[in-house]
Formats: sequence, C-alpha cells, structure tokens
Amino acid sequence: MIGSDVDLRPSAAILIGGACAIGVISALSLPWPFAVASTLLGTLMIAGADVDARTYLLPDLITFGTLFCGILAAPLLDTTDPWAAAVQAIARAGGIAGVLALFRSGYGWIRNTEGLGLGDVKLAAAIGAWLPLEAIPLCFGLATGGALLAVMAARLSGQAVMRTTRIPLGAFLCPALWIVFFADSVTR
Repeated sequence: MIGSDVDLRPSAAILIGGACAIGVISALSLPWPFAVASTLLGTLMIAGADVDARTYLLPDLITFGTLFCGILAAPLLDTTDPWAAAVQAIARAGGIAGVLALFRSGYGWIRNTEGLGLGDVKLAAAIGAWLPLEAIPLCFGLATGGALLAVMAARLSGQAVMRTTRIPLGAFLCPALWIVFFADSVTR
C-alpha cells in the first residue's frame, strides 16, 4: 500500500528543463512527426525516471500514458500501413509486458520476495508500443547496463550494496526507452 506521504509528482524544474532540452534536440534532428513523438515520449520518460528514482514507484499515469501514446503514435509514424503499425504496437506491448510479468512471477516464486514491481511491467508494455521488436533488447540492455554501473559506482564510493539493495529499474528504463527511440528515429 502506498502511503499518502509519497509524492508521485515529478519535479517541475527537472521536467520543464528536460522537456525543453529534448524538444530542441528532437526538433533539430528529426522530421516533425518524429520530433513531436520524441518530445512527448522524452517528457514522459523524464517524469517517470524522476519519480521512480525518488520513490521506487512508477505512477500509472506515466506508464499507461506512455503506453497509449505509443499505440496512438504508431500509425502516425508509419504511414505506409497505419493499421498494421497500430496492431503491431499492441502486440509488442502485450508480448513484452507478458515476458516481464513472467520474469517477475518467477523471481517472486524462487526468491519468495518481490524483485520487480508492476510499474516496471507496465513500462515494459510501453517499451513494446514505442520500439520495433529488434530494438527492445537494446533498450533493456542499456537500462540494465546503466543500473549495473550505478551499483558499481555506489560500491566503489563505499556504500553497502547487498542482495537486498533496492534499485529503481524504471529510472534506468525510462531514459533507455527515449534514447533507443530517438536513435532509431534518426536512422530512419
């Protein structure tokens, strides 16, 4: 149960500054429909990363908002066959969320404790909606690599890192999703 004292709102300064930076980068690098999509996705991912880094929670407004925006953006970004693009985005979203849900359940069954939150599973659905299938492993690899580097840096700075140390995976998945979407959009 989430306590009422947990603030699930992103920092306004981080959100506005990050959104402006992503908007400028996207506008200078991408054709307009991709620039708009990149800015929207980047803003949502800044909000998600900020909240998850502070609270270890990914709000439904961010995860479901990102999922629905990804499904709506798919036909707008693939005008050759918009209906197929929307169906594929929905299928990828369901498939990736299903895989992460199985991973979550398996870990919980083996370790008898939660190791991955439902917010991460919902974010995985959003990743499926936004990215082509071949880019999804890169997104997860980038996120887990970033998390590993953060753990190593914490360990090297003298912080105790144990098997039970909590890591906000969403804080790494969010920027990885935007980075991979942006890079994929530049190469189109």
